This record gives sequence, structure tokens and C-alpha cells, in this order.
Amino acid sequence: MPYIGEIRMFAGSFEPAGWAFCDGRLVPISENDALFTLIGTTYGGDGQETFALPDLRGRSPLHVGQGPRISRSYLLGETGGVESVTLSTQQVPQHTHRPQAAVAAATGTSPAGAVWAASTAPAFVPSPTLPGDALAADAVGPTGGSQPHENRHPVLAVSFIISLFGVYPQQN
Repeated sequence: MPYIGEIRMFAGSFEPAGWAFCDGRLVPISENDALFTLIGTTYGGDGQETFALPDLRGRSPLHVGQGPRISRSYLLGETGGVESVTLSTQQVPQHTHRPQAAVAAATGTSPAGAVWAASTAPAFVPSPTLPGDALAADAVGPTGGSQPHENRHPVLAVSFIISLFGVYPQQN
């Protein structure tokens, strides 16, 4: 017999009798008064007629408090993190991209996918009479499309269910 409010992972695609998906839905206090006395409005609701079940869709559970190598303390019901992130150049650590070159002479006619090749002629010698050729505008500098990227660790989708009925847990 489960405790009221106990959360379990469930591999099925339906809610077992006496359980509900942890999907953040609002439920009536009048039909779930024992569960309400345990979790209250920790996860939402107005506390007069409704309260919310925890919402674990797209989230990983995290123990309350402060754990090893965790710099802050988390409160019961607190959420955090985001599913995708768009990085700006200010968020990327400072680093360099060194040009790559080969010691062999060039054999291709296109620079696509290639590196600078060896040459018998001096490279990048400024001309006293002609302006130097500039590198392509995108050869060095910021890159990317300012699009968000996935920010979740690898996952396996299962359901989280919460017990609506069972043994009322006693405090020690």
C-alpha cells in the first residue's frame, strides 16, 4: 500500500487506479483532501478550491536542500533550468582559433574543407603599392545562427505518478 503523495516512475501509458500523472493539473481539494493536507499549494492552485499536482513533464526531480557540490539550497516545489538555450558570444569562454596549415604544397583548386598549404612564395607580404587582400568576412569572428540548442542530458521518457490514496504518512 503506497503512502498518499508518494511519487513513482511508471512505464505504462495510463493512470493506474488511485494514482494520477504528475502533470501539474489542478485538482479539487474536496475530492483529494488528504493529499491536499500533505502538499497544499506547493505546486500551485488557489488553496480554496483547487491545488496542483507536481509537474514532472520535461523535468528531472531534484532532492530538496543542498547536496554535495551544489552551491545553493533548493526548496520543495522550486523549479529551475530551461529546455533550450541560445548562447551569445559574451557567454562563450574566451578562446582562440589557430589557423591550420599543411607543410605540403597545395593540390586542390578550392579552399572548401582545406587548410593553408605550403608555398615557395612568401605569404601575406604587404605590397607597398597595392592594398592587401582581406580575408573573407566570416573567416575569423563570431559564428552561429543565434538559434537555441537542446540543453537536456540524454533522457528516457517514462511517466511519473502520484498516489491519491493510501496510507497517510506519520512524522517521526
